[in-house]
Amino acid sequence: MPQAVEVHTRLSGNIGILETDGYINGAEAEPIAKAGEALIQEGVKSLVINLEKSPIANSMGISILIELIEKVRDMDGKVAFCCVVPILAKTFQIMGLLDRAEIYDTEEEALASLAP
Repeated sequence: MPQAVEVHTRLSGNIGILETDGYINGAEAEPIAKAGEALIQEGVKSLVINLEKSPIANSMGISILIELIEKVRDMDGKVAFCCVVPILAKTFQIMGLLDRAEIYDTEEEALASLAP
């Protein structure tokens, strides 16, 4: 049975940061949604999702990311991804994620893109 993705959260000012560790695969990716929703409940409107330790995702896992992006966008917030390996970035492009969020090479760049 696949292991759930581990998610560590922290704040940088009013921006939530989610650091993932593991394969973003369907139900095993639920911790990402829960962590993002918890930050939203705390009043965070923008998120950086650091995928440095999650080099692979399937379509079910990506659908969970899309749902989280839509929740943030419904609050007039934004989502930025960082540290995304090239094959996953290509998958994001094919699946339309880059119409809703942007990818940055580093967490610092992603944070700067979301700063007011």
